[in-house]
Amino acid sequence: MDTPRVRIYLDQDSKPFLEGSLPLDLPLDTWKLKDGPHRLIVRARDDSGREGYEEIPFNVQNGPGVVISGLRPNSTRRGMVRLSVDAFSVDDPFNPRYAEARSSIPVWVWVMSLFVVAWAV
Repeated sequence: MDTPRVRIYLDQDSKPFLEGSLPLDLPLDTWKLKDGPHRLIVRARDDSGREGYEEIPFNVQNGPGVVISGLRPNSTRRGMVRLSVDAFSVDDPFNPRYAEARSSIPVWVWVMSLFVVAWAV
């Protein structure tokens, strides 16, 4: 009988960055990873030799947060587009201008507000 073991891979690396007996605590220092999408792959083998597989996609964002107003993903735009770009970090002191992205109030908020006012009248 084999001892239950686990091998843990990160992204496309063919060499495991952690390997050991089960149960295993995993120290994952995201400061050593680039910001963006990553993949954690765990291969565990039980005492009978059967192997299990789990893949966990995750994102790392240790750098400053970026807020872009004026352009949505997969939108179609023509002509001149005015964008507002800002970046902030969790290490920055609190500044109210970072509390919300500078963008227009959604139409549904206006409609709901008018509905509440009309109902109150």
